[in-house]
Amino acid sequence: ERNTMEAKKPNLVVTELDAIRLEELLANIPADASLIKKRLLSELDRADIVPSNEVSKQVVTMNSTVRFLIASKQEHFEYTLSYPQDVRDSSKQISILAPIGSALLGLSVGDEIEWPTPQGAVKVIVEEVVYQPEHSGDFHL
Repeated sequence: ERNTMEAKKPNLVVTELDAIRLEELLANIPADASLIKKRLLSELDRADIVPSNEVSKQVVTMNSTVRFLIASKQEHFEYTLSYPQDVRDSSKQISILAPIGSALLGLSVGDEIEWPTPQGAVKVIVEEVVYQPEHSGDFHL
């Protein structure tokens, strides 16, 4: 990736628990999904890892419900960021392994990020964290 894109990337914040779970998930991803694996690992590598009880309620964590804008389409979406095995309703949940799912992790309200998708790069802007498990005291495994 070009350095200009690197400079534009917002800071990421990931909870310790999410980081551990995601590393386990990525360890079990087959080689044919290596591009998603590589992108997610590089995002985790640059993230600030914080204790779950110290994460800001403005941060998108795993199992958060987030409202975001895809700038090119001026379309608003609301999804719960989920582990792939937990996705039951694709109209309400997005897998962390989906391109937009991995883009959202660790962003804060107001952040925007350019993210590659099969249809080309899209700019995702986080508008609101509607629900965040950590802020609600849900630290379930």
